Amino acid sequence: MKILIINGPNLNLLGKREPGIYGATSFEAYFEDLQSRFKGQELEYYQSNHEGELIDKLHEVGFSYDGIVLNAGAYTHTSVALGDAIAAIETPVIEVHISNVHAREPFRHHSYLSKNCKGIIVGFGLQGYQLAVSSFTEQDS
Repeated sequence: MKILIINGPNLNLLGKREPGIYGATSFEAYFEDLQSRFKGQELEYYQSNHEGELIDKLHEVGFSYDGIVLNAGAYTHTSVALGDAIAAIETPVIEVHISNVHAREPFRHHSYLSKNCKGIIVGFGLQGYQLAVSSFTEQDS
């Protein structure tokens, strides 16, 4: 099974950025742990701070991969284009948020992505990525 994890803007700073909200672990360190948990799966990771690059990556893999785990960061709440890109592809997408966005500022309560996603995982920290990958791998069993 081929699964891509995509992180959006500012998530390259995990482990440094607001550790009270996002934790003290870098995504690269967490990704190594994730790969060891899912040894039989082909996991890949991509991060960009640029909306168009995220859309291009969805288009690139959206017809050939088995699953996409997407944390679009702040673009979740602003990008109609990312929502449209998810709707345009065949690969199922699970939306993930490290923090509980519903317990934060009101503008974070709305997602332009959710209606086009297979599911949403919110507020479980980095473990949300593991839950999303498990969702894809367990459906394949």
